[in-house]
Amino acid sequence: MTSSDGATPLVPSDEGDKKGLELGRAQGEALTRTLRHMTGEIAHDGREVQSGEYLVAYAVEEAEGMYVPKNGGLEWTEPDEENAHIEIAVRDAADGRLIPGLKIEATVMDGDGNEIGTHEMPLLWHPYLYHYGRNWKLPADGSYTLKVRFDAPSFARHDEKNGKRFLKGAEVTFDDVKVKRGQD
Repeated sequence: MTSSDGATPLVPSDEGDKKGLELGRAQGEALTRTLRHMTGEIAHDGREVQSGEYLVAYAVEEAEGMYVPKNGGLEWTEPDEENAHIEIAVRDAADGRLIPGLKIEATVMDGDGNEIGTHEMPLLWHPYLYHYGRNWKLPADGSYTLKVRFDAPSFARHDEKNGKRFLKGAEVTFDDVKVKRGQD
């Protein structure tokens, strides 16, 4: 059963009892508040749309440094030529929880429809908001189009009543994405 908005509702089952589903929704509600803080108060631009069983959001900030795995450890790396940081969050539309393990590709196009680039967006740890993302080199401040694409997740799903979900991926296009780059 799928709701009119494309989300498959979660129902109590042996694997996901009523209390467990309430706790999952509470996780999703907390993530919703955190994501709204990021997209509405921290980022230069950001929003979220529903695509079938998924909620897909983006946020755009100035490029930022991060620890990257290197030689069995972590090495702090500052942006080189990159001047923007694009973040993507993909959530379950039924309860709002982040969907891990996706291979997300993002494409950025300028106002004339010319492709700036396509990159994989790896999962990033953040002090309060796991997200997929990376730093980008964009040619100018302004308005861009952002296309986000991912296949269905490859992980197994618990629960005979609730687990048959996320059977296909999604492609979402965000128009008029405002970018204010950092220092070049």
